[in-house]
Order: sequence, then C-alpha cells, then structure tokens
Amino acid sequence: MLVGLNPADDAAVYRLGPDQALIVTTDFFTPVVDTPYEYGAIAAANSLSDVYAMGGRPILALNIVAFPPQLPPEILTEILRGGAEKARDAGVVIAGGHTVQDKEPKYGLAAIGLVHPDRLMTKTGARPGDWLVLTKPLGTGVITTAGKQEKAKPEHLAGAIAWMTRLNDRACVLAQEFELRGATDITGYGLLGHGIEMAEASGVGIEIDLKAVPFMEGAKEYAAAWLFPGGTHDNRAYFGPRVNAAVGIADPDLMLLFDSQTSGGLLLCVPASKREAFEKRAAEMEQAVWFVGRVMEGEGIQVA
Repeated sequence: MLVGLNPADDAAVYRLGPDQALIVTTDFFTPVVDTPYEYGAIAAANSLSDVYAMGGRPILALNIVAFPPQLPPEILTEILRGGAEKARDAGVVIAGGHTVQDKEPKYGLAAIGLVHPDRLMTKTGARPGDWLVLTKPLGTGVITTAGKQEKAKPEHLAGAIAWMTRLNDRACVLAQEFELRGATDITGYGLLGHGIEMAEASGVGIEIDLKAVPFMEGAKEYAAAWLFPGGTHDNRAYFGPRVNAAVGIADPDLMLLFDSQTSGGLLLCVPASKREAFEKRAAEMEQAVWFVGRVMEGEGIQVA
C-alpha cells in the first residue's frame, strides 16, 4: 500500500510492481442539476477526477446507483448514458456496477487507474516556494444552489455545467510532463478546505491571493445574495479557525473560497523554477491555469 489513510489522500494506491501501481477511488452524490444526462456526466467526471489528482490514467469503472422506484426508468437511462459517454471520453470502460432503491437519486463511479509509483502525485508533495495553480474556476456550489432555487440565470448555470463536465485529464498530463508531485482536486471542501488538507499533509503553510482566484460567471452575484449550499457553511465552520484572512476582505468573497465544489479543477504545486515553462506549455495545450498563491514555511492558510 503506497497511499491509504495515513495520511488520507484523494485515492488509495497499491503497488503492483516496480513500474506500476493501482489507483482505486469512489464517489457518488445526489443531483446537482435537473437534467439527468448532465447529472450523469458531471458525476462521472467528478469520480474520475481523483485518479487524475493522483497523477494516474483511469482505465476501468463500475456504476454506483441509488434510484427511487417511482421515477420513470427513462431518467435512470439518461443518467447512465451521461456517465457512460463521459467515461468513454476519458478512455474508461464501465464494466457494470450495482443499483439499489432509495428515496433520492444518487450516482457515481468506483474508478480504477494506473500510475508509475515514481510519478505519483499526493497531498504530501507541496514544498515551500512552490506556486499554487488552479485549473478550473470556483463557483459551482453557489451557482447550482441558485439554480435549485430558480434564481440562477440560464447562461450562468450552463457555464457551471460546462466546467463540471470537463475532465481533468489534460491538466494531469501537463502536471506529469513537468514531474509535479504535489496535487489534489478541489471538490466538496472548497479551495480552502482542500488547501488546508494539503498544507497539513505536507507540513507547510499556504498563502492565497484572492485577486488571482478565478470565479465562474455569476458566482459573485449569487454569493452577494448568500445563496451558498449547506456544505459551504460546514466548510467554514470546520476549516475557518485555520484560515487567517486579511482585513477588508468581503465576507461573500471569503465564503467563495470555502464554497463546496463539484467536479472542480486540480490544485497543483509548481516549483518556481518551472513556472515560466509550465505557463507556456499550458497555453500550447489550451489548458487553463491560474496562479493563485504560494506554498510557505509555517502552517495554516493566509488569504490576502
């Protein structure tokens, strides 16, 4: 066992031999959008993201489904189709799965990937001086909550869906090309929660530059209206004591850094010596990257 619960990471990793290790992960959740097909695609992309966050290539997955028997089976068909087509985009075979009855729909994948043991990326890989790079903007939690309350503009919801259905495969390839070793993906705990996990696992501190953090269209509008999901409030209550925010930062802006994300981007640690080449290569690959902070000596997170 190369990665398990000590410390916990985005997936378990088991060495098969000197040149190959197995990545195993699972994730599933209730609908974040009303359209079954897009819900399935988002859930699949989210599940596969943990494999990419470990530096691996996903190869195989199993469906995990809970479905109310009173709903039309056509809805389930569309959910599974969305997941299957997103998995196909990733080069992943879905080889079955398991379905149970439940009061609320739930869908996700148990995913398996491969990685060379020496090219593994983990939360323990952050080093002082590294740049922190984010590969997707933030805002899915507040935007989808606004959507559930019928307060989101269609174009804002469509933009969030486009980001949530985007795979992190290209970002993973970029990270491996530059031999990065520190990474995680930004999902339910938000940028600050997952940042704290990385900082504590690596024994470092982190500084986030709020002005450099990208947000999806509409995110700040709905944040100002305080349309955050329950998970965002939980994140702030739990991780907040370890975050030191500069005086003058507006509360809605800080909350967006705690916002619970679905199928978010990767958070990568890029050595300062590689920044220029990394940024150039990302542009060549048409992979979005934002330099949102630095890894520092110390502990906790500073937001400036």
